[in-house]
Amino acid sequence: MRDSMREESMRTSENVNSSHRGLSACDYVLIIISSLLVLVTFPLTIWFCIKMVNEYERAVIFRLGRIVSGRAKGPGIFFVLPCTDTMRKMDLRTISFQIPPQEILTRDSVTVSVDAVVYYRIVEPTMAVVSVENADASTKLLAMTTLRNALGIKTLSEILTDREEMADRMENILLEATRPWGIRVERVELKDVRLPLELQRAMAAEAEATREARAKVAAAEGEVQASRALREAAQVISEAPSALQLRYLQTLNQIAAESNSTIVFPLPMELLSAFSR
Repeated sequence: MRDSMREESMRTSENVNSSHRGLSACDYVLIIISSLLVLVTFPLTIWFCIKMVNEYERAVIFRLGRIVSGRAKGPGIFFVLPCTDTMRKMDLRTISFQIPPQEILTRDSVTVSVDAVVYYRIVEPTMAVVSVENADASTKLLAMTTLRNALGIKTLSEILTDREEMADRMENILLEATRPWGIRVERVELKDVRLPLELQRAMAAEAEATREARAKVAAAEGEVQASRALREAAQVISEAPSALQLRYLQTLNQIAAESNSTIVFPLPMELLSAFSR
């Protein structure tokens, strides 16, 4: 398919380059008559013969249906014959347009609405005039069709996670398709992916359940770590009974600092055992 596009582009370019050749006798007569008319009415026709093209524009001039010199003219000022020449200006600046939201059925049978932005510019003004009737409208229609075809073979998760890959794939397809038209697609961006309301609610419920499960797992892990810390503390206290008494004193100090109250606590068992003897 790409080879056929390149061959078609080469044939069109050859036709354009050779279109100014082979003028008939009638064509020469009309050109001479038009030139004489310009000379006779020179002070008035000078305003119709001189054309100006800006730096970012190119002019494609047709003389009796054939492109003059086989290429676009500009920038600057040039001369045209008012009776035999027609001119079309082409803007070479980068043009951007937004693809309207397209309803797309994904591979997993989910309907989504996707819109995108395409940036392109005309690199061959002559091809853009000769090869296609309306380069701008054709590019927009092709972009909408490419968007539906490129995303229709993907699942919903792939569209949501691989947006850059989808945009690059669309850019390559449009670049190859618009090459015979003298247009170069520079960038494609997927702007927004809208899901049905029911699907949004289902995904929100799934995400909430996932968060709750993670919270429960974290709480369980915290309980396990706390149990292990208590077990280690119990082992330390069992090895040193005096540590328990120190813990008693620390707890009493904290309680006394928080509120004024009377506290009754038992005497150490070691002291009572000395009197029992």
